[in-house]
Amino acid sequence: MSELRDRLRALPGFPPDLPVLDGDAVPENPQALFLDWLEDAIASGARQPHAMTFTSLDASGFPVGRTLILKDIDENGYQVSTHRTSRKGEQLAEDDRASMVFFWRESGRQVRITGTVAALSKEISQADWGSRPNFTGEPNPDWQVYALVPSEYEFMQAREDRKHTRIEYTLSGGRWTHGHVPTPAG
Repeated sequence: MSELRDRLRALPGFPPDLPVLDGDAVPENPQALFLDWLEDAIASGARQPHAMTFTSLDASGFPVGRTLILKDIDENGYQVSTHRTSRKGEQLAEDDRASMVFFWRESGRQVRITGTVAALSKEISQADWGSRPNFTGEPNPDWQVYALVPSEYEFMQAREDRKHTRIEYTLSGGRWTHGHVPTPAG
């Protein structure tokens, strides 16, 4: 083993007093569980609880991740924004599949939301541009708000023993189904 490997293995893991995820008591709609967890993260005082890793696909089909901020959730989906001519904007124009991964370290919670992304209206995009801290009063026709429409969620609640609890929701025929994701033995 390398010295770095030894140091990494010695780092502390999750504490014993984490919340419990009871797969038999989760709501039918995964957005309700996501909003509960987001509200818990906000209430805990966690720094930027609305930050997530947003993953799109490059022209070769390889995932490309970066940290973004969740702007809103409404009937359109989970909203983020960027320039249309940015790398992620160009990737979303080529392939609309994407994922968001939220991780709230303090509670040991992680949520992955996967689906397809749609560009929202010019009015929504310009309203978002106008609310940015660096807004100078000039419109930005390159600015775009996108909404991820989920087709799959995975909720993970960490445990001290690393036998984390995972619940996966999938959308089929307009209905959400969910179940436990098995934890590998060992």
